[in-house]
Amino acid sequence: MDYLGENSKRHFDRVLAQLSNLGIEFILNPRLVRGLDYYTHTAFEIQSSDLGAQATVCGGGRYDGLVQELGGPDTPAVGWAIGLERLTLLLEQLNPTEAAPPELYVVSRGEKAEANALQLSQALRQNGLAVELDLSGSAFGKQFKRADRSGAVACLILGDEEAAQSIVQVKWLQSGEQTTIAQADLLADLVSFKQQLSQPMGSISA
Repeated sequence: MDYLGENSKRHFDRVLAQLSNLGIEFILNPRLVRGLDYYTHTAFEIQSSDLGAQATVCGGGRYDGLVQELGGPDTPAVGWAIGLERLTLLLEQLNPTEAAPPELYVVSRGEKAEANALQLSQALRQNGLAVELDLSGSAFGKQFKRADRSGAVACLILGDEEAAQSIVQVKWLQSGEQTTIAQADLLADLVSFKQQLSQPMGSISA
């Protein structure tokens, strides 16, 4: 940690801040090493206490120079490997229901908006809503097309301006109706919002 450059330190601090904002517990391990030397910035492992000694379910990190090393364009990248057998064991313990379309599709543009969208999506998921989060950074038009294809009832829209004002735009995908609501109000009255989601042609008042 004492030898991180300015850019690496800023990147690492942002990763840690996002984990903290989402309430995800983590342990800093300066001895964590991936088996290949093309990694840049952060390397990570995801572990479960339900697997005994073989606790690692997923491991990976950033490798911003790999695509270019292989002859491609300069492309920032992140990737990971998952132990499918271990993941299957965990899923069987959770006894998941059959996959269904998300209730909400969250789109965002801008650094502050993406961070806010991540936190808002996590809060909604923790309250029982099925949320798909688009962090592609592509134009809103492309994200809206993916929202329409997702089967979601409503789309939550966040730009840097919305993030700064702690508001969110709610677009009902079937009717096209759109309104603006304070994020705090949305989270405070999720019972009403869930009722609105069960009526796709409905709307929510600001």
